Amino acid sequence: MYPEYMVAPIREDLTSAGFEQLMTPEEVEQALSTKEGTVLVAINSVCGCAASKARPALKMAVAAADQKPDKMITVFAGMEADAVAKAREYMLPYPPSSPSIALFKNGELVHMIERYHIEGNELNRIVDNLKGAFEAYC
Repeated sequence: MYPEYMVAPIREDLTSAGFEQLMTPEEVEQALSTKEGTVLVAINSVCGCAASKARPALKMAVAAADQKPDKMITVFAGMEADAVAKAREYMLPYPPSSPSIALFKNGELVHMIERYHIEGNELNRIVDNLKGAFEAYC
């Protein structure tokens, strides 16, 4: 685990953009067990690709999209291990990946962006990927 003073500004990067920070497996289960609407999940991280690409892409896509997820949540890898593990259960069969981004519609995983899609990609391509998923599913 990282010191909270170190991750607080990283958490705020997404919560200030409308994401709800979930801290427990129960909160994750409640958010992802819904069978109606869309839920965007961001597995946040302290790594460089989260800072330079994942979080900026999430914020840019949400700000620019005409159609947006009904709910946006985030869990923090390296901090709330049980909450992250619960979120990753819903993301199977995809392997654990930090950062990563998942979109659920009516309780089903419909779009997944893994770390290798983030760290090896250009920011605008990730934004376009997210906006396309929002248009298709939201």
